[in-house]
Amino acid sequence: MESWVRAIILLLTFLFPASVESMVRHYKFSVVMKNTTRLCATKPIVTVNGKFPGPTLYAREDDTVIVRVVNHVNYNATIHWHGIRQLRTGWSDGPAYITQCPIQPGQSYQYNFTLMGQRGTLLWHAHISWLRATLHGAIVILPKRGIPYPFPKPDKELVIILGEWWKSDVEAVINQAIQSGLPPNVSDAHTINGYPGPVPNCSSQGGYTLHVESDKTYLLRIINAAVNDELFFMIAKHQLTIVEVDATYTKPFKTDHIFIGPGQTTNALLAADQATGKYLIAASPFMDAPIPIDNLTGIATLRYKETITNSPLILTNIPPQNATPLTSTFIDSLLSLNSKQYPATVPLTVDYSLLFTVGVGVNPCATCVNGSQLVANINNVTFVMPTTALLQAHYYNISGVFTDDFPGNPLMPYNYTGNPPANMQTMNGTRLYRLAYNSSVQIVLQGTAVIAPENHPTHLHGYNVFAVGKGLGNFDPVNDPKKFNLVDPIERNTIGVPSGGWTAIRFRADNPGVWLLHCHLEVHTTWGLKMAFVVDNGKGPNESLLPPPSDLPTC
Repeated sequence: MESWVRAIILLLTFLFPASVESMVRHYKFSVVMKNTTRLCATKPIVTVNGKFPGPTLYAREDDTVIVRVVNHVNYNATIHWHGIRQLRTGWSDGPAYITQCPIQPGQSYQYNFTLMGQRGTLLWHAHISWLRATLHGAIVILPKRGIPYPFPKPDKELVIILGEWWKSDVEAVINQAIQSGLPPNVSDAHTINGYPGPVPNCSSQGGYTLHVESDKTYLLRIINAAVNDELFFMIAKHQLTIVEVDATYTKPFKTDHIFIGPGQTTNALLAADQATGKYLIAASPFMDAPIPIDNLTGIATLRYKETITNSPLILTNIPPQNATPLTSTFIDSLLSLNSKQYPATVPLTVDYSLLFTVGVGVNPCATCVNGSQLVANINNVTFVMPTTALLQAHYYNISGVFTDDFPGNPLMPYNYTGNPPANMQTMNGTRLYRLAYNSSVQIVLQGTAVIAPENHPTHLHGYNVFAVGKGLGNFDPVNDPKKFNLVDPIERNTIGVPSGGWTAIRFRADNPGVWLLHCHLEVHTTWGLKMAFVVDNGKGPNESLLPPPSDLPTC
């Protein structure tokens, strides 16, 4: 390189460091209806740019991303950038009536956020009603230029999105369930990159094919975009090396199956080291509670180059639906990389110690089928959605929208995982919990046995959390913390609460704004298993929420 060119580059780096290190990436998302055929039947679905799954958003660590979303359908819409920290940019987080009013039909909104200190696989999806059933896609954040992966470089990278498919209109499914007070109908199939593969009564339907070449290595960016189902993912005769979850690097380990909840992502290295042929790829459901579920396995094919056309498909054993030990083994194997370059910054002391029970209940409902309706709750509070966005109410100090008296502990303790209380009724409220800026927070998410103990994949917006401990039964505040992993616990944005058990998480409240905490099983979110934190500003503009953008939608 000529010396004068090098000098100019150095000067530009000095004067405009961001212009060399990072970019502004622009995307346009048009929300449109698209007639789509699956399970040998056609229906109109809500999509971005007519694609299902939607387009992949590509960027690099520290890039700024600007996405203009234009709503051309008759539903209100929002987009949530699941797992993006949104440091000081809560206006772009996306959950309807939490950080913004929805984008109404015919309107648009520009999401603007910077990927500070993040790299890996995440996802975007609608965050209003059940539109995310078809309104979702991948986010791929590459490392900064010149920064290698902390694992062997793959020959190729591929996105694998797992989902659910209903033959019926999904909005009609949930609306009918709300009116009846009963659980919604389960989905009709599971999909891999939008296709269920051959299923009973529709065997002619094709599926997704993953093409590989012998002796090459592939990085699979696996995303669970399902609405309500936790899933196993596996490829016949092939092991996967896990290197990342929820856009945080892990200590690598090998496994023949992945366990992944809605909203979670897993990056895995696949070595194409088997004989030439066709191998089954499967996405099958997990449920270890007596609750109805779509039990159909999504099917795809891994196909080696030069495979003969009529080669038989090599099969694999599908885990039992209630294979809890498999899920535990997988979760226990997940540890943060905790290297010098990617340390696990676990809070070692705690300013707020909270105990949140998570579960379901039954409330009276005069218009419902049985005179009652199923609800869900945290600390026996069923969340009531406001009609003004909470972040606006917080920023402009609008009274009457929410209170900040959410209980930090159960108001009436009981044997949470034992016999349920006779009264299964909950309180209703739009109640938030206030946190001081930069405080350290510990939450024990305690599952309950009310109606049925069930796994709850729980997502905190605006933050990653460290999963420092988990166990079965009721959390023991004296003895269980002695077993916490404060060295290299896994860091993620969506964490499972085991059936009839608990999970302890820690995080530092360094992101001012209003941040939703909710179960990522959409049925439970709809029933009210959610709350929000108000994180106050710190000192000065760099520790404060930015002002709202001029095009912020109105309610």
